[in-house]
Amino acid sequence: MSDTNSGRVVVVGSFNVDHVWSLAALPRPGETLAGSYHAGPGGKGFNQATAAARAGASTRFVCALGEDAGGQLARALAAGDGIDLRDLRSAEPTGTAGIYVDADGRNTIVIGPGANAELSPEFVAGQGDSFDQARVVLTQLETPVESAAAAFARARSGGALTLLNPAPADAVASDELWSLSDAITPNETEFCAQLRRRAGVELDPDSLASLADAELHAHCRRLLPHGSVVITLGQSGCFVSHADGALRGDAQACYRVAAAAVRAIDTTGAGDAFNGALAASLARASDTAFAEHVGYANRYAGLSTERAGAAVAMPRDAELKARFG
Repeated sequence: MSDTNSGRVVVVGSFNVDHVWSLAALPRPGETLAGSYHAGPGGKGFNQATAAARAGASTRFVCALGEDAGGQLARALAAGDGIDLRDLRSAEPTGTAGIYVDADGRNTIVIGPGANAELSPEFVAGQGDSFDQARVVLTQLETPVESAAAAFARARSGGALTLLNPAPADAVASDELWSLSDAITPNETEFCAQLRRRAGVELDPDSLASLADAELHAHCRRLLPHGSVVITLGQSGCFVSHADGALRGDAQACYRVAAAAVRAIDTTGAGDAFNGALAASLARASDTAFAEHVGYANRYAGLSTERAGAAVAMPRDAELKARFG
């Protein structure tokens, strides 16, 4: 992969202040447990922007922030990582998330959108120069769907690749946003939720990784007939599916990429690490086979799980090279 960082990534999405409790097991309904607590930066958009920047891409982040301590934190951290922040100043409080993490690194998360819900299509579309200079535009579903669609419409007009992370699983992507997506990156829960919603097909997320490649590829084609699908499967790695005639430099239409061998302590933000690193890799060396980009993102996400936290856990490109070569 090229060492140049001339390719620009634009991330449109959320920033949250994460409130994290670490405990032996995730609480059950009605159960009160003791655990340790810490707070830090998060939000899928900010996590992904941080990952893209630390992976070596010139990164711009378009978001909405409150005029409060959370907003001040986001601005300071973006500056520290060299992220070009374009934020709508909202009267709402900066977004928040409550996260439980168990001893195996598994997590459950509840989001309070706050200012994130105020990110408007008009503000996003007004960042025209951002999209003119972008090679990859990445967004998720923690901010209004109309704003994500505005970002992708502007990205398409500038020739950038559009990368949709359809998360969280209960969010509904519009037909417009779906049609504007060149590639999507769901995890197994998000994939099954979107497949049920858009194609009426019921699958069990827990058994998704065990499906035969041909069957999983067929389901991917039902979900996004015109583009590429990358399903992140945790310890089972990734499954990649391309549309016929649009293999993005790969030798085959579908394949699997094994998970990196790591010692996970916290999977919070691992999907965001994958997405930011994938965007950065695509922007930095767009002529490289897609499988190479997925492999890079897989290793990057794996390394992020060896650290606690979300945005703060994102490794730098040099650390990745030192670990995996």
